[in-house]
Amino acid sequence: MIFLQGCAQKPYYGDLTYLGKLPSKLSEVSGIASMDSIISWVIEDNGNKDHIYAINNEGKLIKEFKVKNAKNDDWEDLANDDKGNIYIGNFGNNANDRKNLSIYKLPNPNNETGKKIEAEKITFHYPEQKKFPPKKSKLMFDCEAFFYQNGFLYLITKNRTRPYTGKAFIYKIPALEGSHTAKLVGKFVSCLDPQSCSITAADISPDGKKVVLLGSGYIWLFTDFTGDDFTKGTLRSIDVKHRTQQESICFVDNNTVLIIDEQSKTKGRNLYSYTLD
Repeated sequence: MIFLQGCAQKPYYGDLTYLGKLPSKLSEVSGIASMDSIISWVIEDNGNKDHIYAINNEGKLIKEFKVKNAKNDDWEDLANDDKGNIYIGNFGNNANDRKNLSIYKLPNPNNETGKKIEAEKITFHYPEQKKFPPKKSKLMFDCEAFFYQNGFLYLITKNRTRPYTGKAFIYKIPALEGSHTAKLVGKFVSCLDPQSCSITAADISPDGKKVVLLGSGYIWLFTDFTGDDFTKGTLRSIDVKHRTQQESICFVDNNTVLIIDEQSKTKGRNLYSYTLD
């Protein structure tokens, strides 16, 4: 009886491997970027501090920086380039009414000391958006996902249309300080369940051969692509069999990703790993 009760109380994480619980101050992590095999950097979304945090592979907080010259209007994802620079996606746009979309570029935080880190500002707009907000059937301009590749940042929008269509736009902008017009390079329909199919994070593998998009319980894996539109490659849809508010994903090597979910009542605020093959 005691043995069976112990089994019944064990948390179920589906196909995800549980690594650790994040501290309570990181209950709304919205982006993660892995810099090496030991440290990952995370951010929180709207309503939280203008800070970037380092965690280890068990989810323990190691250090944090206040980001100078940056405001957390709605930070929704992290990306990093081959020089160790970190990019904060300040482009959350739930109501599709923002005209101040931006991305903050930080120097490699692993090399920084003190308590603050300087940010450069990249601003952009979507030329396809004509009204702020557009009508309900065109609520296509929220964004919670991006990655860096070959001098550009690739943004994947989050669908909020009513009725829900599951369609995401893929845009790219130069990873350079200044003001840019986002270029539409592709479109993707994930699935038709608004609870699971909206894109909440993205990353590209270190070798540039795999792109992952994240939903709440799903990973969309793209391989065998060429050019800007990775959705033209081979798609594999993966059900990780764990339904929580999963908001962050990053590669730690060419075959392993880290995932974090937000706190929701008694669930979430966990760090997981998943092996793609």
